[in-house]
Amino acid sequence: MPAANLAHRADPAVMRLPDRLRLRAAVAAGNLAALGSRLANRGSGASIRGQVLTRIAPDAFKLLLRGRRVASVSGTNGKTTTTHLLAAAVRSGLGAETRRLVTNADGANLHYGIASALSQARLADIAVLETDERVVSDMIAYGRPEVLVLLNFSRDQLDRNHEIKSLGRSWRAALQRAGHDGPTVVANAADPLVVWSAGTAANVVWVDTATLWTADAALCPACGTVLATSDGRWDCPGCDLTQPAASWLVDGAEIVTPHGDRVTPALRVPGSFNVSNAACALAAATELGVELDAALHGMRTVTAPAGRFATATLHGTTARLLLAKNPAGWAEALPLATSDPVILAIDSVAADGKDVSWLWDVEYEQLQGRTVVATGPRAQDLAVRLSYAQVEHQVVPDLAAALTTVHDQRSSDPGVNGSIPQAPVDLIATYTPFQKLLKMAGLR
Repeated sequence: MPAANLAHRADPAVMRLPDRLRLRAAVAAGNLAALGSRLANRGSGASIRGQVLTRIAPDAFKLLLRGRRVASVSGTNGKTTTTHLLAAAVRSGLGAETRRLVTNADGANLHYGIASALSQARLADIAVLETDERVVSDMIAYGRPEVLVLLNFSRDQLDRNHEIKSLGRSWRAALQRAGHDGPTVVANAADPLVVWSAGTAANVVWVDTATLWTADAALCPACGTVLATSDGRWDCPGCDLTQPAASWLVDGAEIVTPHGDRVTPALRVPGSFNVSNAACALAAATELGVELDAALHGMRTVTAPAGRFATATLHGTTARLLLAKNPAGWAEALPLATSDPVILAIDSVAADGKDVSWLWDVEYEQLQGRTVVATGPRAQDLAVRLSYAQVEHQVVPDLAAALTTVHDQRSSDPGVNGSIPQAPVDLIATYTPFQKLLKMAGLR
C-alpha cells in the first residue's frame, strides 16, 4: 500500500460565498489571459494567469492554500530542483492517487505564481510548493505548512533583497510567531544563517549537506563574530551558535539516514549539490509519511527540473543548459561544464539582479585552457573578468548569434568526423537568458 502513510487528508476549508464567487471569477479571468498568452506564443501563460488572478482577488494566495497539506521549499540555490525531487517522492508515495498533488513545477514561486498553480488543481489536497525567500513568512502564516525545507542563503539579486540577513530575520520572526503550530523545518545544518533563521522553530530536522560554498557565511548572524571552522564544522567563538548535530548526512554520493542506513540516490540530475538537495527532499518526504524506498524511486524519475540540465539543439548547436544565478550557483555549475568551447550567458535585468559585481567572486580561472563564448547583454562585463582570469574568450552579445558562432566553429573543425555526433556544448546562463533558451528550445 504505497499511499498508506499519506492517507489522511487536510481538513476541508470553509470559504464564504462572496470569497468563493470572487475567486471563481478571478480564476476564469486568469485562465483566459493564460490562453491568450499561449495563442500569442508568449509562453505557457502561468505567470500572466497568476498576475490577473491576484489582481482581481488579492487574497487568492491565502484562499487557495486553505484546506491543503502543504510542503514548502525555499533557499537561494536549489529550490526548484529540490521541489521537483520532493514532489516526485510524494507522488511515488501516493501511488494511483497522484492527482491529489499540486506543485508549481515551472518554478513560479512568488505569490502570484503559487496562486496560479493552485488555481489549476482545486481538488488537490497536497501541495509541494517552491517558495521565494521573500514569500516564506506569508507561506508560514497562511499556508501553515506541515514541512518547510530551508536550503541555504547566498548573495542573490542584492538590489532587491539587500543583505541576506534581513531575509533570515523574517524567517526567524515568522517561525517564532507560528510557535508550536508552525511547520517541521528541514534545515541545512551546514549554513549558519539557515541555522540561526530556524532557531525559533518548534521542531527542526537537521541535514548536514556537506556544503562546499562558505563565502557567504563568514560572520555569525547572531553576534557578528568571525566564525571558526574545524573538521568541516562551523562554530561561533563569540556566542552559543554552533553547527547542530544532524540526523541526516551527506557523505560523498551517499545519504546517511537517521537510522544509520546508507542510501545512494542515483539521481538523473548531475552534481554533488543535487545529492545535498536530494537529502533535504528525502528528509522532508519521510516527515510527510512517504516510505524511504518509495521516495527514492520517485526522485530517480526527475531528469530536467524546469529545464535545468536539459539538452536541446538551438541554432544548429546542441547544448546542455545549466542555470547559475549567483557565485554559489556558479561554483557548483562550472565544474560540470566540461565542453570546449563553453558558452556563458549573462544578463542583469530585475530577475537576474542588476548588480553584476558578483562576477569577481566566481573562480573563472578554472576555465583556463578552453575557449569561452561570452554572450548576453552583460557579455562585456564578463569579458573583463575573463581577461583577468586569463581565459581565452570571444564576445558575441546576441544569444542566437553566439549559438550560431559555436555551430560554425565546430562544423569547420578539420578534426571532427561528421559521422560521430559531437558532445553537447555546456551553456551556463543567468536567469533571464536561461528562460530565453528554454523558450527557444520549446521547453516553456
